[in-house]
Amino acid sequence: MAIGTTKVWKSLIPFSHGVFRFCSTHSVSSLVMLHETIKDAVKAKTYHKIPDLLTSFEQARQNPNPFSFLSTFPQVGRTQIIDEILQSFLPLRPRSRSQIAYSCLLSYTLQSPDPLPLSLAILQQTLRSGCVPVPQTLLLLSSAWLEHRRNQSRFVHDVLLEMKLIGYHPDCGTCNYLLSSLCAVDELPEAVKVLKGMADAGCIPDLESYDTVIKAMCKFRRTAEAVGMLKQMVEKVGLTPRQGTLVKVAAALRANREMWKAVEVIELLEKEGHVVGFESYELVIEGCLECNEYILAGKVVMGMTEKGFLPYIGVRQKLVERLAGIGEWKLACAVRQRFVELRS
Repeated sequence: MAIGTTKVWKSLIPFSHGVFRFCSTHSVSSLVMLHETIKDAVKAKTYHKIPDLLTSFEQARQNPNPFSFLSTFPQVGRTQIIDEILQSFLPLRPRSRSQIAYSCLLSYTLQSPDPLPLSLAILQQTLRSGCVPVPQTLLLLSSAWLEHRRNQSRFVHDVLLEMKLIGYHPDCGTCNYLLSSLCAVDELPEAVKVLKGMADAGCIPDLESYDTVIKAMCKFRRTAEAVGMLKQMVEKVGLTPRQGTLVKVAAALRANREMWKAVEVIELLEKEGHVVGFESYELVIEGCLECNEYILAGKVVMGMTEKGFLPYIGVRQKLVERLAGIGEWKLACAVRQRFVELRS
C-alpha cells in the first residue's frame, strides 16, 4: 500500500454455500451489532422491534442471515420463537414494514435442514401481509418441497397438513405460490400432483391454481394435458378461465397444428356459457388457414362474427380467396356477406 494512502482493513464475511466477500471493518461491526440486537430482541420477546432493526442495518442484514443464530435452538423451541415473531408482526402498520423480516425468516428456514412446514407458514404470513417474496424464494421453495417429498415419501395433502401441527392451515395463496415455484423450475408433474392434492388438504384449487398450471403446460406445448385441465376446471369445477389463459391454449394448439382440437375447445366453452375473446378466435382462424383447413376456418369465422368480432383484413381476404379456390363458393359468399354486414 502506498505511503499516505488511508489504510482500510477488510475482513472475509461468509455468504451461504461457502462463498465469501470482502467487507470493511465498519460493515463487520454493523453486522455484529445487528445480530446481537436481534438476539436481544428475541431474548426479551420484543419481536415487534425486529422489522425496524433490519431496516436500520440495511447493508448488513443478509450475510450471514440475521436469524442464523436460531439454529442453536432445538427445533421445537425454534418453531415456537418464529411463530411468536410472526404473530407479533400482524398488528404492525404499514404491513410492508415487515417485508425484510419476512424475507430473512423465509430465506433462513428454506435453507435449514428441516424447512417444512415452518417455511410454508412464513410464506403464508408474508403473502397475507401483501408482501412479495424475493425472486429466489421460488427456487428455494421448490427445492425444499421436492427434497421433503422425496425423502419422506409422503402424499401432497399430508405434507400440506403438516402446517396444522404448528398452528397454521394451508390456503390457496400458499399453495398457488408453491405451484408457481414448481412450474418455474419445470416440475410440471409435481405441480399437477399438488393441484390434485390441495382439495384433500382442505384447500380447494381456485382460478389462479388452474391458470398457473395450464399456462406452464402451454409453455411446453403439452396441449393434451392443458386441454384436459381446462375441461376439468370448466366442466367439473365450474370455473371461468381467464382470457389470457385461453389465448395461451389457443397459441399452443396452433403451434402444434391441432386446429380441430382448438375448435373443440371453443365449442366446449361456448356450450358452457363462457366468453371466448377476439384474440383466441383470431389465433384459431389463422391456425386453420396455416393448416389448409379452410372450411373449418370459415365455420369458426361465422361463429366469431355472431359474437360481433371482425377478423383482421388480411385474414378476411385470405379466407375468402382460399374458400373460393377450393370451390366452396357458397361458404365464401356467406362469409363475405357477414363481413359486409359487420362493417356496415
